[in-house]
Amino acid sequence: MWLYLRHRAKRHAMYKAELKDALEQGLNEPPSLHPVVDLSRCIGSGGCAKACPEEALGIVNGKAVLKNGAACIGHGACMAACPVEAISLVFGTERRGIDIPFVSPQFETNVPGIFVAGELGGMGLIRKAAEQGRQAMDFIKKRSNGKGDLDVVIVGCGPAGLSAGLAAMHHRLRFRLIEQEDDLGGSVYHYPRNKIAMTAPVKLALVGKMRFGEVQKEKLLAFWQGVVEKTQLPISFRERMEDIEPQGDGFLVKTSQGQYATRSVLLAIGRRGTPRKLGVPGESSPKVVYRLIDPAQYDGQSVLVVGGGDSALEAAIALAAQPGTNVILSYRSAAFSRVKQKNRQQLEELQGAGSIRVLLGSNVKRVLEHEVEIEVDGETTRFPNDIVIVCAGGELPTPFLRKLGIHFETKYGTA
Repeated sequence: MWLYLRHRAKRHAMYKAELKDALEQGLNEPPSLHPVVDLSRCIGSGGCAKACPEEALGIVNGKAVLKNGAACIGHGACMAACPVEAISLVFGTERRGIDIPFVSPQFETNVPGIFVAGELGGMGLIRKAAEQGRQAMDFIKKRSNGKGDLDVVIVGCGPAGLSAGLAAMHHRLRFRLIEQEDDLGGSVYHYPRNKIAMTAPVKLALVGKMRFGEVQKEKLLAFWQGVVEKTQLPISFRERMEDIEPQGDGFLVKTSQGQYATRSVLLAIGRRGTPRKLGVPGESSPKVVYRLIDPAQYDGQSVLVVGGGDSALEAAIALAAQPGTNVILSYRSAAFSRVKQKNRQQLEELQGAGSIRVLLGSNVKRVLEHEVEIEVDGETTRFPNDIVIVCAGGELPTPFLRKLGIHFETKYGTA
């Protein structure tokens, strides 16, 4: 017993120190949906901390706390694991609000014909996002009038978009499902750890119930891929929505591949938005990507990572661990700020060992076939390069949606 108590005390002291560091560095502001603990009900069981794949929760002074809000991705594993239902999921904080579009019970915005489902509408839970996509399509079927090219354009191929696409097939609607990236899964694809939570079965049109409890990200993505192949769900990858214009009693949706007259539009896009780009010559090259999926695929290559946040530092650190990989980290500012101390220390150690070359106060000027031009202190230098990974965040879709006339509500720590 004393060994257990000593181990628990040590673990809780570690949680307390991590919370202190996160607060001092300004890293405890969650990006979106996140847990709030009712301290009057919390019994400090630690079930939530164990269930969180991102290790964002911990027990401090006998109660559960969000000790690393910046790492939280809002999938709700903690809420499901709490034995006394002391956790709820909310949007925003007292200091930082989050804009959520107003939608009807049918997930239609105040602009008739434009629907929102999933993460953009504030629902990060996989099960509920998929349910919203299916229910929205049930109502869209009733709106269809046979005019135009399509009954609906579905934007985004995460849980809500996939479910909506299956429902559109079930209702025999004329639809197009587009995804700006080259893979399905939406935000789930970008989860940094293996485990996510499916707290209850979810019903998919043409498929039936997905009976998952706790399931690894990779298994879930493989399941969805199998569903797409089995149902022959048509998905147009690498097709980015660029504009939506009112047209008659519907809309004209303009994309990177064409334009479509449609009665309805379902926006099933995430809150990460469109990746922020460098805006330099050569950026359209296939060797420029906007996330790191598998560091091992770059073994022995020369890689440039661009950015100064935790995602950029973590990408550079992971790449430096690969055999023979040459890593340069470029950041436009003179110093890294608002990054985890652990990442900062690891980067300094690898830089000292010569495993990573850090170029502060630098700007990428041009991407070439086998090189990249970087300006440092007013001087432009060419470096050998096989791949460029841009970790510069995303451009949120909120301004675009406001331009369409969609109304938002700012949430300050409320459901």
